[in-house]
Amino acid sequence: MDLVIRVIPDLLFSGLSNLAAYLAAHVLLCLLPAFFIAGAMTAFIPKEMITRYLGRNTPKYISYPAAAAAGFMLAVCSCTIVPLFAGIYKKGAGLGPAITFLFTAPAMNILAIAYTGTVIGYDMALARLAIALVFGISIGFIMSILFRKEDQAHDKETDALFAGKVSMRPATLVFLLTLVALLVIGTFQVDLLKDSYFQFELPIHQAKEFNNDLSALIPYDPSKGEEGVTIQGVILIGTLPLIGFTGWLGIEKIHEHINGWTGVSIGLVGITLLFASMKLIPVDQGLLVAITGKTIGVLICIVFLAWLLKYRLSRSEIRDFLWESWKFIKQIFPLLIVGVFIVGVIRGLIKPEWIETVAGRNTLLGNLAGVIFGVFMYFPTLVEVTIAKMFLGLGMHRGPLLAYLMSDPELSLQSILITSTIIGKKKAWVYVGLVALFSTLAGLLYGAWMDGSGSTLLVVLTSSVFVLIVVFFFFRMKKVKKCG
Repeated sequence: MDLVIRVIPDLLFSGLSNLAAYLAAHVLLCLLPAFFIAGAMTAFIPKEMITRYLGRNTPKYISYPAAAAAGFMLAVCSCTIVPLFAGIYKKGAGLGPAITFLFTAPAMNILAIAYTGTVIGYDMALARLAIALVFGISIGFIMSILFRKEDQAHDKETDALFAGKVSMRPATLVFLLTLVALLVIGTFQVDLLKDSYFQFELPIHQAKEFNNDLSALIPYDPSKGEEGVTIQGVILIGTLPLIGFTGWLGIEKIHEHINGWTGVSIGLVGITLLFASMKLIPVDQGLLVAITGKTIGVLICIVFLAWLLKYRLSRSEIRDFLWESWKFIKQIFPLLIVGVFIVGVIRGLIKPEWIETVAGRNTLLGNLAGVIFGVFMYFPTLVEVTIAKMFLGLGMHRGPLLAYLMSDPELSLQSILITSTIIGKKKAWVYVGLVALFSTLAGLLYGAWMDGSGSTLLVVLTSSVFVLIVVFFFFRMKKVKKCG
């Protein structure tokens, strides 16, 4: 009992320090623009504009890439995507494109990819994007072959609902692209954006001492995945409750009226984004503020977005955009806070040698362990990235890490059960098996590439192609035999 009493404060501090570092480093320039992008997509892109390309009669070279593109634009987790998948499938989308959409939305949406790049590295983000794209289309195509009869029967029960032609207004398209540019500028780590172009000093003499105290309290240690907290981070954390409070006052009932708090909330977000893009460096005489390329880029985007909001978007479009963005924030952000805190607590419990023993190398067992953990330990969208960062810091190989990142957003027990009610238990469990198989394969491929194991990579690729060829010819011969 005494041991438990001694351990609990340490675990709570571990969780709180992890949460503080997360809020300081990732919320403003990564998450907020991504939430706004997700809100703009939901508000401005008509549903028919996406779903009409997923019809069963649409050529496969159009429907499958379109399904993957639709998934890329939706920042949702495995549970949130299921109702969207159900709506698309029941309205006439082919099983293959619908499955591709179901797979790609949680695995390679813009929010997850951007966050993966920021937290873990853009090599992992690009690998996740490329492999999820290829495997998502492959899984959908295999499902359409395996269940082609059921798919044909389902086709007769649905109407052609995807013939309507709709498009976005140019102003909303430019607004959306500017938000994407803001996200790119805020998250990409290139010299053009990181370099300082001019600077000034504030006479805050205790800045360096305070920053040292913060470093001692919440240290910065990249080898353990610990990001630390700086003076700038403390200020940014302090602005988050203000943004939330003004957002609640100005956006929560925005469909009733746009009030003064709406403008205050938007303005506060813009100022905070600009501040987050600067560099604050404690020096002996005070606090050095450096204006970087990132600051200039963020400023240009904010000014242009403000101009579009004032002169090019209608009041109804502004209301819809802010409301959809606010819904994403309310839905995801509280879960992220809880999840990140739990990650910090888990970090205090897990011994590094455990991770290294199970998944420290790129083995079949290690990749399977990553997949199984992803299935049974469901986390909301983006939290799986934080979990992955913790595993990486604890010694997990990047191969099993990718296997985990591929399976966790896709599969959870609740989403499996819901999916089975939509397409049937048999199809649902075949889908689960394919996701587990392809996630393990993804980890092995990426791990072999990271290790420079060209021969291993060749064997895995050859085996994969062989399996696909066998499956294809099996069903082809079966079809020919029936025709004969």
